This record gives sequence, C-alpha cells and structure tokens, in this order.
Amino acid sequence: MYRFLLTPRWWGINVFVVLAIPFCIFMGSWQLGRFEDRVQDHESAKAQAQEQSAGGRQTKARPLDALLPVDQETSGEQATATGRYGEQLLVPDRELDDKRGFYVLTLLRTDGGRSLPVVRGWLPGDADAAKAPAAPKGKVTVTGALQASESPGSNGVSAAGGLPRGQLGAISSASLVNLVRDDVYDAWVTLTKADSGMKAVPATAPNNTGLDLKAFQNLGYTGEWFVFAGFVLFMWFRLFRREAEVARDARLGLLPAAPEAAPKP
Repeated sequence: MYRFLLTPRWWGINVFVVLAIPFCIFMGSWQLGRFEDRVQDHESAKAQAQEQSAGGRQTKARPLDALLPVDQETSGEQATATGRYGEQLLVPDRELDDKRGFYVLTLLRTDGGRSLPVVRGWLPGDADAAKAPAAPKGKVTVTGALQASESPGSNGVSAAGGLPRGQLGAISSASLVNLVRDDVYDAWVTLTKADSGMKAVPATAPNNTGLDLKAFQNLGYTGEWFVFAGFVLFMWFRLFRREAEVARDARLGLLPAAPEAAPKP
C-alpha cells in the first residue's frame, strides 16, 4: 500500500524533510541561545551599573582619555577629568526614584581643549534654569561614571524635539554640536556625588546589552524556525495521507476512468 514511498519523487521529499526539520530546530535553538545571551548580558550590565552607582564596586578612577572610546567594558567605569565648567544645559523629563524631574548638565572644558558633558545631578519638577545651582568656579577635577552617548528612544530618552533654548533632549555629541561651539567628547559623565543639594544620577547599563529590539528579533526568529519545522512535518503528513488515499482507491478500483480521447475527424 505504501510502495509509493519508494518512488524517486518520494525519496526526494523524504530526504528534504529529514534535512529540513533538524536544520529548523538547530536554527531555532541558536536564535533562542542568542536571546538568552543578550538577556544575561543585560542583567550583568545592569547589576554592574547598580553596583558601581551604590559604591559597592570599589574601582579606582582612571583618566577619561584612558577609557575612550566607550564600550561595554568601559561603560560605567569611574573616570576623572580636569578643567573648568562652562555652559550649562538642562535635560528635561528624566525620572529618578519614580519621580519626574530633570538633569543639570554642565560642559567641562578640559585641559585638552575639548568639552565633556557632566551631569552634576537631578532635580524634581519641570526643567527650570532658576532652580539649577551654578557650577563651581575655577579649575575642578570631576569623578563619575562614564556613559556612552544617548540616542532618542533608548533608555527612556525622549525623541521629542523643539525644546526651549538651554534644554537638551539626548546627551550626545550629535545633539550638542548645534548648541555649543566646543569640540565635544562622544561620551558623558554622571558625578558620583552630586553638587549643591541635587541627587546623583545613577549609571545606566551600556547599549546593546540585552532587552533591545535585536533581542526580541532573536526571540521572534526562534518562533519562526520552530513554526517552519512544524509546517514541514505537517505538509509531509498531508502529502502522505493524500498519496495513501489515492493508492487505496486505485487498489479498490474506485478511481474514475480516464476520459476517452475524442475521435479524430
């Protein structure tokens, strides 16, 4: 009854199924592993940032230039820089301890001639320049957690534009290039100890370390590969059942007779 399985056509179908299902399962498992790795990286980076912000990890601060460019290893590390404070900006709509407020960001013109964005602290309420304390005068040395430039839409950063003069949506050199004349570092620092009654802004986990769009793409691909494996098996079973029914009907003589050819004129 199942002799059709030995035909060349079915040999080809069976070989395809035998190869396709393990391949789909392998690719689905690989994508799932990538998702789990990203989640683990995210949790590790988050724990590292929280530990550094809480002072649990006693790492010696290093000069800023020794930690650049910012990557997953140096993000959150304690950095030091020396210079003089210059222009001050406010970063609105930032939450801390489940309260809405704003960052006070001041550019530190370093001895090297470039300016470093320094978040000196956080204040509650709407962004108001009158509430923000003035930066210390003279030459200062700052110490804080090194952070990568932000991008709109990540880590709660607002993508809204049209902010009032003196306010900044995302802390990045790309955003600052239109606001200041100085050459700005592609990084920023949040002070370990905030200035003048403000709250210190904790370091955040570096980008591309977990629950971002790429991670959920991996999870989506996982589902797709497993669905493909099930679809291949379903189609094989459907073809097999149809072929078996045709073979049974032929054996019982239930197939309709082939139409006779029309006589030639």
